[in-house]
Amino acid sequence: MAAALLIAAPASGQGKTTAAAALARLHTRQGRRVRCFKCGPDFLDPLWLQAASGYPVDSLDLWINGADDCARRLASASLEADLIVVEGVMGLFDGDPSAADLARRFAIPVVAVIDAGAMAGTFAAVAHGLRNWLPDLPWAGVLANGVGSPQHADILMDALEPERRDDGGPWLGHLSRSEAIGLPERHPGLAMPGESSRAQARLDAAADALSTTPLGRRALPGTRRHAHELAAWPVWQAPVAPPPAPALQFLAGRRIAVAHDAAFAFVYPANLQVLRELGAQPVFFSPLAGDALPACDAIWLPGGYPELHAARLAQCFGLRAQIAAHVDAGKPLWAECGGLMVLAERLVDGAARSHPMWGLLPGAAVMERGLASLGPHELSIGDGIEPLRGHSFHWSRLDTPLPPAAYSAPQLRPSAVGTGEPVFERGGLRGSCFHPWFASSPAATARLFDPAPLFGGSCRMAAR
Repeated sequence: MAAALLIAAPASGQGKTTAAAALARLHTRQGRRVRCFKCGPDFLDPLWLQAASGYPVDSLDLWINGADDCARRLASASLEADLIVVEGVMGLFDGDPSAADLARRFAIPVVAVIDAGAMAGTFAAVAHGLRNWLPDLPWAGVLANGVGSPQHADILMDALEPERRDDGGPWLGHLSRSEAIGLPERHPGLAMPGESSRAQARLDAAADALSTTPLGRRALPGTRRHAHELAAWPVWQAPVAPPPAPALQFLAGRRIAVAHDAAFAFVYPANLQVLRELGAQPVFFSPLAGDALPACDAIWLPGGYPELHAARLAQCFGLRAQIAAHVDAGKPLWAECGGLMVLAERLVDGAARSHPMWGLLPGAAVMERGLASLGPHELSIGDGIEPLRGHSFHWSRLDTPLPPAAYSAPQLRPSAVGTGEPVFERGGLRGSCFHPWFASSPAATARLFDPAPLFGGSCRMAAR
């Protein structure tokens, strides 16, 4: 038996990740089994949720994953978890589909986190609006964040008058304004847990703060109830998931070398799972640690922050030669966003400093001052294969004379930025700033790691 909660907010920056990670950490410390998910595509927030719960974190997006894939992941988690925590994305109703759409689809009660640091009575109005914008939204209550004092908390709680608490409550407590529990940030979002020596201390401090609130004191169904805990959350009814399609061993016996360190950290755990289901064996190496290229049939250079480590990456002379020899031998390489940047001749970082890179693609990767692309995309490789769905989010551009072999197709939404992402192809090397969700098309995923050309050099827009 499991409980499930979706931690949402009226906007970004309200404290969703802190609250979700605190809840996961609190119950994990008490010996409960917690599984976390992130609504929408994201690489940074899941790292904090993983640090809090101790388990890899998958994304849930009704368009990118599809409803069936979301259902399968939630149903699987419900078989082993006492608590499922889903962190929302942006504001509760932002995007199409939104976090609210996910909550409604799978009947996951919503906890609204509201930054009330500069609010009094308006807090209740915001809670009321979130609760009632959609009449069939499952609702758990509201948590105030950034509260200045106990007296401030009393004002916020009193604003949810008893006769109106069904409209915006119930009151689930508050988190005080505190540097100790805030998660560290830097461009373009949260820092990664591995970058902070105090990551676990922050998570524990947040869990301690949450433990005194009604949200933190609610018991979980089917677990031993402690004296300080309130009545248990209701048992969540997991979705009935359709069986997965049979896994075809398109990549049977192939070793795929996956770069993995602080410069190449943006890897969905689910994508590694798909590679294994396709029969491949991922083997990991760290360019920043000076690792040589492992013996492999294909290479994956994921996204990350190469611009923060450009000076060290420029010194990877041996690895650069090994990767060049791999490509010259006609073997496949898939480079994704940051992975694409290191293959350019130069990388110009955010301070306008130019660093020599690995030189497998002509031109320069340049960090912009503003957002270059944001939104969901899909990429078609033809041949009757289901398109790969995924997303784009980057502040860089690739200035290259090499013409794109194809473009991803953006799904146009009000929050989208930019146009289709170019896909570059030179022999077995192919790369793009498009981040695919491999489970959306295992057959297309296999083609990314196959030596046969994807596009045959032709430039075309992916079908929508």
